[in-house]
Amino acid sequence: MAAAKGTSVGSLGKLTELRQRIFFVIGALIVFRLGSFIPVPGVNPDAMAALIGQSGGILDMFNMFSGGSLGRLSVFALGVVPYISASIVVQMMGSVIPSLQALRKEGQSGQRTLTMYTRFGTVGLSAFQAFGIAAALMKQTSAVGPVVYTPGFGFILSTVVGLTAGSMFLMWLGEQMTERGIGNGISLLIFAGIVAGLPNAVAHTLGMASNGELNTLPLVTVCGMVLAVTAFVVFMERAQRRITVNYARRSGGQRSYMNQTSHLPLKINMSGVIPPIFANSILMFPAMAATWGNASHQSRWLTNVVQALTPGEPLYDIIYAVLVITFAFFYTAIVFNSQDTADNLKRSGALIPGIRPGRSTAEYIDSVMTRLTGVGALYLVLVCLVPTFMQNAWHVPFYFGGTSLLIVVVVVMDFTAQVTAHLYSHQYEGLLKKANLRRG
Repeated sequence: MAAAKGTSVGSLGKLTELRQRIFFVIGALIVFRLGSFIPVPGVNPDAMAALIGQSGGILDMFNMFSGGSLGRLSVFALGVVPYISASIVVQMMGSVIPSLQALRKEGQSGQRTLTMYTRFGTVGLSAFQAFGIAAALMKQTSAVGPVVYTPGFGFILSTVVGLTAGSMFLMWLGEQMTERGIGNGISLLIFAGIVAGLPNAVAHTLGMASNGELNTLPLVTVCGMVLAVTAFVVFMERAQRRITVNYARRSGGQRSYMNQTSHLPLKINMSGVIPPIFANSILMFPAMAATWGNASHQSRWLTNVVQALTPGEPLYDIIYAVLVITFAFFYTAIVFNSQDTADNLKRSGALIPGIRPGRSTAEYIDSVMTRLTGVGALYLVLVCLVPTFMQNAWHVPFYFGGTSLLIVVVVVMDFTAQVTAHLYSHQYEGLLKKANLRRG
């Protein structure tokens, strides 16, 4: 690795902690993929696959995020969506309810309490969604036959227990990956679900091109677009606005000060991939319920709902864009507090040139962060929707949409950055040991 210059391949074996973390992540992802093939009892797998195939739209996207678990109705069919939804609710309530706001300020003990609330919410949402899926599937019939072999209370109970247990296991697995592995465990699970279907999708697309079903020019154009969007995402994720900060420190034991100039780096996209994931988690299950409900009742208004909530339709794209922008501002406000930053600068004897310390500094940082978040939110909307527009216009069945491409690129960047940080830490420790040996 260029970032780990000076660290040979052989020395990687000496990085015991890093090696263990990487192996733990690989093992957890293998468990995730194996679990996605464990079916819920009582479901006809061929009929379920046919139902997903004929439904299309939002169900295809949900099936992609779950790594194909929904198409097989495995115990991991709900994925991490209930956990993400519960996290949204807890974080939103934490910004409104005073008691939860106090917990957020209590450090690790308060965070453990909020995590407990999130887990309870995950159980409730998983059970509710599993019950809705079980009740809807009992009424479904595909071209192959009925989806459920023996409808009834027994099927509902086994489905609720199986899907809820699977969702809770993925929540626990994601937390363990975050703690014992590298990167954010929940994001890595979503990443694994997306990448799992990539080889088959690429092979299918190339097969269509070789059979003459797909022209070469649109295929090359879409591939070029994927590369261009990837480069754009990398550029924007690394982009920063650096605010000049002057530090005044005492030099020696006398009352003389020496000014130092540094920078306060502010990322354009402080929220990462959280807004698209949140927006998808909110839109998926209402659209899924409308899709399966439409198959049962054949009502005209449900047909319109299903059509309107299909990715690429104007209403879906408008709602999705609004949710992404809203969550970008909301999540940035949670992870970055301008007043705390201003207080930390004041305590360290730092100031922004031309801005008074304290409240004025906080207002200035907040105004800069608001403008940056606006640009970052528009960037997320463009990356998530423009590739989808182009694919729908050309009718190219390429696997990577804008949202999935953004998630994959950002997760890979975060993973490599943390690996590089571990390598730099190892190099620093090695240099420090050599310096101590020379001194000894």
